[in-house]
Amino acid sequence: QVQLVESGGGLVQPGGSLRLSCAASGSGFSVNAMGWYRQAPGAQRELVATISEGGPAYSDSVKGRFTISRDKAKITVDLQMNSLKPEDTAVYYCNLRVYRGLGLRDYWGQGTQVTVSS
Repeated sequence: QVQLVESGGGLVQPGGSLRLSCAASGSGFSVNAMGWYRQAPGAQRELVATISEGGPAYSDSVKGRFTISRDKAKITVDLQMNSLKPEDTAVYYCNLRVYRGLGLRDYWGQGTQVTVSS
């Protein structure tokens, strides 16, 4: 059974910073990638950043402001968010993508609220 536990969300003023963390538990799986997605009210869930053996990748909206990092041994992924804007307000979800047979399977955290407001 794979579980993801997120922490670090909250309320921050525009221009401020937050750091999100996610830890995976479980065994018997091989990681393809870890990442963060977000979903604002009334919007689709969108990719924020992902990291794999090929390195990190970011959505254009956060490039240069957010940094994703991971600890492969501990199966954790962090998202450092700087220069936050009101449009970054959303529920942020941790994603773990693992190899499953010939394909991939996604696991999701419960979500953590990030609110950017003065």
